Amino acid sequence: MKTKDGVEINEEIKWKDICPGGTVAYPGSADLFKTGDWRSMKPVFKAGECKQCLLCVPVCPDSSIPVKDKKRLDFDFDHCKGCGVCVKVCPFNAIDFIKEGK
Repeated sequence: MKTKDGVEINEEIKWKDICPGGTVAYPGSADLFKTGDWRSMKPVFKAGECKQCLLCVPVCPDSSIPVKDKKRLDFDFDHCKGCGVCVKVCPFNAIDFIKEGK
């Protein structure tokens, strides 16, 4: 990964070598890192209840609800933070919200 100044970001880089704010050259760089391992609550997709309205997809702040062929799939738990916004917006109760680990 590189900063917008072309500096290679790796484990050895010092903070002084990164441009202000640590801005990277391209958006969506969080795709490269698993960021969902600290959640305490977890959404559970109930496919049988889902009407494929896709209202949950644009409200997910982590893009953790994949869509393929105009249908949502199960959650991407590598990136889901467990915020619960998808649960609140689903009009069909197709998403449960449980404690992580259950």
